[in-house]
Amino acid sequence: MSHRISVSVALGIMLAASNAWPHHNMTALFDLNDRVTFTGTFTKVDWRNPHIQFFVEAKNDKAQMETWAIEGPPPSFFRTRDIGKTDFEGAVGKTVTVEASRARDHSTSGLLRVLTLPDGKAISACPQNC
Repeated sequence: MSHRISVSVALGIMLAASNAWPHHNMTALFDLNDRVTFTGTFTKVDWRNPHIQFFVEAKNDKAQMETWAIEGPPPSFFRTRDIGKTDFEGAVGKTVTVEASRARDHSTSGLLRVLTLPDGKAISACPQNC
């Protein structure tokens, strides 16, 4: 019986460790010192763990449209601040302002710092993402 318990505990530890392994270090992907701020149309939100992601279409400095993919904290981070999925879904098709830490590869992706919704409500992901 104790052999089964030992094997079960060992298996549980291995499973827990394997779930933690894929999580990435944000500073490996995003340069926290390279901030970008832009205003554009909120087009889509992907509300799931381990991080939410949303998309904003904005004009670059050459007046060309770009689609930005912004990664944020997990849904639980927002829920503890009384911000829900409906706040994000209500912004779809509307103008928002985003402050983000740019991806190290200089693509149009970033790590959320502050999102200002159409109604003026500012959602800060700091200090978690700053």
